[in-house]
Amino acid sequence: MLENLLTILILLPILGALGTVAYGLLPSRRESHYRWIALLFSLATFALSLLLVNGAGTGDASAGFRFEQNVSWIGEIGARYHLGVDGISLWLVLLTTLIMPIAIVSSWHAVEKRGIAFYAFLLLLEAAMIGVFVALDLLIFYLFFEASLVPMFFLIGIWGGQNRRYAAIKFFIYTALGSLLMLVGIIALYFIYGSFDYTIILAQMREGRTLGGTTEYWLFLAFAIAFLVKTPVFPFHTWLPDAHTEAPTAGSVILAGVLLKMGTYGLLRFNFALFPTASRYFAPLMITLAIIGIIYGALVAMVQPDVKRLVAYSSVSHMGFVVLGLFSFTDQGMQGALYQMLNHGVSTGALFLFVGMIYERRHTRMISDFGGLGHSMPLFSALFVFASLSSIGLPLLNGFVGEFLIMLGMWNSTSVQYPWMATMLAATGVIWAAVYMLWMLQRVVFGPLTHNKNAHLSDLNSRELGLLVPLLVLMVVMGVYPRPFLERARASVETVRARIVAPQGEGGSFTVQAQRELEHLPEKR
Repeated sequence: MLENLLTILILLPILGALGTVAYGLLPSRRESHYRWIALLFSLATFALSLLLVNGAGTGDASAGFRFEQNVSWIGEIGARYHLGVDGISLWLVLLTTLIMPIAIVSSWHAVEKRGIAFYAFLLLLEAAMIGVFVALDLLIFYLFFEASLVPMFFLIGIWGGQNRRYAAIKFFIYTALGSLLMLVGIIALYFIYGSFDYTIILAQMREGRTLGGTTEYWLFLAFAIAFLVKTPVFPFHTWLPDAHTEAPTAGSVILAGVLLKMGTYGLLRFNFALFPTASRYFAPLMITLAIIGIIYGALVAMVQPDVKRLVAYSSVSHMGFVVLGLFSFTDQGMQGALYQMLNHGVSTGALFLFVGMIYERRHTRMISDFGGLGHSMPLFSALFVFASLSSIGLPLLNGFVGEFLIMLGMWNSTSVQYPWMATMLAATGVIWAAVYMLWMLQRVVFGPLTHNKNAHLSDLNSRELGLLVPLLVLMVVMGVYPRPFLERARASVETVRARIVAPQGEGGSFTVQAQRELEHLPEKR
């Protein structure tokens, strides 16, 4: 079974979606059973994904990908069904499979219409997200990357807020147009190297078949724009606040927890490995955009009257830190960036859960409608403050480790002329994060009760507490003992980094299959 584990992880949520739909066709169906079917399949997917920990990310940098499946898919064009996982994708797959059952449980009483379609779309989205993180054929990667748009489009457009159609269409247009540029780049690589396979292309680059300067720069931009829109990085961020604000709670949790990471994962996996010279060339621009995003996102979050929109803009700021760390091209910065991807998924995902819980009770997200919730909801308030401190980057919680590594790596970076200045400007984002989060907590949680409706709100129930506990525990574990996470990713991150710092045509690992298939490739088209 282990040799087909990645395929099983992709197919299991799809089977769950089909099972949910099939059950909905039965005359004796019960509405409450849809969520149980979805939860069962998502938990089974998470349990199976834990088997990846025993293989992926172990060994030295030459170990390459684990749990590989590599068979011909469309022979006429050389497309292959090639999957694999390494230390970079390992934790992102596990984050995906962990977040999905939490998102399903968060919707237990929130979804009152079209339950079959809602849970089916969630499971299909999970399959697509897993596929993105394990695909090693560029065509397969693109298909999974695009497939993730459709379920999220419907989740926002059907079960979202008042302006859900506008937000859904804006989300789809932004991300789909960016992805089309990447498709052009993928096709160009195919005609240059005769293959869509990521590892085969890398193998040819090792053999000296490198891209020309101008060609590499244009292909870098084609891929980068798609990933920068998905992340999103300033100025491609405007779709995100609307999508977050209008999405149902489960959609916001998945969007923040996993979908945004597809952009930064793409930069790390494909842009850096395939276009190392262009990555170095555009690094100052990317670092500038990242710093602008860090400061801009924080300042705009500070003035938001809607608590959900505040958390949404905080994502723009936090993902700016990830991009900053990636383009530092240092071991600390790139490892910190990968770690911050996980941190953001845990902390911001939890914050959206808290926002959804108070919305279910009060049917409002306006900060002015709250105040003094600590009196009526003490447990909720305590845990909300805890998750907020994690998002700020309090020492001994997960956010601190990632941001500290990123700033340490940026300080030692050679990507820009004055790395100390870039680091200090980015560090102001931590200060602004403390300002907008603590000010929000002061107005929502602390102080006297400002509205009578808040006086009798029920505190967290066992279901809500149960879905929060895994994330809260991870905040502590990742803040106190980050070593297992960092060690599993180190070799894979260093392999990608070697492509950046080594001369063109050197560095980077590829699989044994790629070496064998390289000998049988057609001539350059």
